[in-house]
Amino acid sequence: MDAVIFDLDGVLVDSERIWDEVRRAVVAEHGGTWRPESTRALQGMSTPEWARYLVEELGTRLTPGEAATLVVKRMAARYAEDPPLIDGGVDVVRAVADRWPVAIASSSPPLLIKGYLDVTGLPVAVAVSSEQVGAGKPAPDVYLRAAELLDVPAADCAAVEDSTNGLKSAMAAGMTVYAVPNPHFPPDPEVLKEATAVVDGITALPDALGIA
Repeated sequence: MDAVIFDLDGVLVDSERIWDEVRRAVVAEHGGTWRPESTRALQGMSTPEWARYLVEELGTRLTPGEAATLVVKRMAARYAEDPPLIDGGVDVVRAVADRWPVAIASSSPPLLIKGYLDVTGLPVAVAVSSEQVGAGKPAPDVYLRAAELLDVPAADCAAVEDSTNGLKSAMAAGMTVYAVPNPHFPPDPEVLKEATAVVDGITALPDALGIA
């Protein structure tokens, strides 16, 4: 293993619930209807993908561009008020970065990734949003791009993920996958079985990586 690539939402920031609340509110305010499967379906999508989903699948009476702008604006306001950092996450990334190059491969828009890095000051060598690649998770594009920018073969990277689509994405990229299951939106057990290791919270990751 020559590099470690972290997901952001659900791994380092407890933002999956906030994304869910904000998207549900926008859909409800603009005439759409939330579906039982929507929360899981949206996890890992890039901004253009989830914006189209809100409009085309859920009936939100906005353009995809308007939906994306409104949701991201509200998310940025939430981050500015009180970034939802997961306890211990910052320390874990620092510890891992002392040993290997570290990247972030996230479905969050670049604005929110930058906000997280500005708040934490973490020594992250590369940060990639799925907005900047061909497709969101579960496609492997964002992980493959992060590995490319790190100049490390994907097969020599470890990925840290929490959601079904995120795990599928990292696996499709051919990476060693460490699962930190999201307690609010647990990943599919069948997908979880395919992870290299399952850790009980981000603070358990250094032990799993052998650097504790």
